[in-house]
Amino acid sequence: MTASYNARAYREYFENDFTYLNGFRRNTKRYAHQVALSDPGTGRQWTYAQLGERVDRIATGLADAGVQTGDVVAYQLFNGVEFAELYLATQAVGAVGSPVNFRLAAGETAFVLDKCTPAVFVYDTELTDMVQEALRLAAHTPRVIVAVGDGDTVEVDGVTVMRYRYLAADRIALPPLHRTVWDETTRLYTSGTTGMPKGVPLNSMIEIFSAHDVIMHFPLGPDDKTLNMTPWFHRGGLHAGGPNPTFYVGGEVVPLRSFDADRVLDLVAAYGLTFLIGAPTNLAMLAAAQEARPRDLSSLRGIVTMGAPLEKEAALRYQKVLNPRIFNGYGTTEAFWNTFLRPADLPDRAGSAGRACTDDEVRVVHVYPDRLADPDDVVAHDGHDVGEVIVRSPKCANAYFDTPDQERAKFHQGWLHIGDLATWDADEFVTIVGRKDDMLISGGENVHPVQVEEALNAHAQVQDSLVVGVPDEKWGRIVVAYIVAEDPSLTVDHLDAHCRSHPMLSSFKRPRAYRFVETLPVSPTGKKLHYKATEAAAAEFAAGLFSAPSDSRMTR
Repeated sequence: MTASYNARAYREYFENDFTYLNGFRRNTKRYAHQVALSDPGTGRQWTYAQLGERVDRIATGLADAGVQTGDVVAYQLFNGVEFAELYLATQAVGAVGSPVNFRLAAGETAFVLDKCTPAVFVYDTELTDMVQEALRLAAHTPRVIVAVGDGDTVEVDGVTVMRYRYLAADRIALPPLHRTVWDETTRLYTSGTTGMPKGVPLNSMIEIFSAHDVIMHFPLGPDDKTLNMTPWFHRGGLHAGGPNPTFYVGGEVVPLRSFDADRVLDLVAAYGLTFLIGAPTNLAMLAAAQEARPRDLSSLRGIVTMGAPLEKEAALRYQKVLNPRIFNGYGTTEAFWNTFLRPADLPDRAGSAGRACTDDEVRVVHVYPDRLADPDDVVAHDGHDVGEVIVRSPKCANAYFDTPDQERAKFHQGWLHIGDLATWDADEFVTIVGRKDDMLISGGENVHPVQVEEALNAHAQVQDSLVVGVPDEKWGRIVVAYIVAEDPSLTVDHLDAHCRSHPMLSSFKRPRAYRFVETLPVSPTGKKLHYKATEAAAAEFAAGLFSAPSDSRMTR
């Protein structure tokens, strides 16, 4: 009887009290006077006790605004204090916090608003014009809109629009909260094969396992100070050394609104940063800036990259110029990172995505045209046979929000089929060789050719198009397009203007160069062969056969 009672009591504790939020709350006491958050823009700092109080006041303000348990609070913000506060405050009020990519176009933002139907929408006033258009396009209108910053705010009939500085209540009066580790805490958005965002629901248990993974692999402790150079709306921004693991372990978060290599290096010395996290493109710019003007980087315990393979020569350079402890994580929004390349693996294993993380299972399975492979249907461990990467992890979501077709295409027998093509060797080091859906990555952002092609083909003078990526020293890859024109008077500037004004095309997805052709490479069934075009485009771009528009600056 006693054993049964104890087991039931422990299960209730585990499900109801062992949440990510309670992990943060423990730190407001045991690390009460330790700095939790530093804002390099203003010089302000918050201890764990101060941040805990601030979070509860914002949570009370959200409750006063009508937010109830399970409501969605969406926020389209740059990395900063407000983002960190809302990540915690939404959990404190029992809501689902949903960070939104601030790089989305108005139509894409409207799509997300209609999908997640937030009760409250928080946005940065730098985005006011885009958000105003998104709200016009969206069928759903949030009950309350909150503006961060001193710029002009949106105007929406019948909707309360307030400044963020007035959101925090002058008291703490949180409603009773009954949430378990299985309840959704955060909903991130990723892009599918059509390029439209799809919701990835994360519960508190996933938040905890994500934090523990980083704590183990860095390792990360309460004396660490982290700066994640990538946007926090990404899984790798929020969970890889961002607010999630750092607040959970009792460390210090230093947010950076926008990436600048010189600024980051200066902050390492100013704050005694111990970990930097970002994409390989970030590291390339850091290395160039450090070589141009060396700083004292002795406080760094490591630099973590993610989002793209780390080439051997690049790894050697970063180890010499920046820090000998270079890591590379590989994964997705759905599952966080699932393989890890450690400093001991470099430089010999550079280019590989590493081996499975501590709690994860990773396999490379056969690819079939009409079905997903079973988990045991693996390709040879020979470093040559190509298959699809699949993962099973406690950090992984097990469904998409309101996207059943995509869910069936990705989740199978408890495994996530990532869509990446790879080889693996006898030691189970995974090397990525491409994408099933021909996605390309530019500056750490996913670009789906199909979506860009749809935008280009909407131009009246375009018969058809094919979009691929070509290598670029700064961004990893840039987007270029082959165009079959209906009218010979069509110019690259016409196409660029069309893309700039397209409501469903973010700036980073806009082609930076074009080549007019008579035909596109297609299969016997008429499917565009992106892989063939990708092979040809790199050489043709280098030979100057593509033409850039008058203004081809790469804006993010």
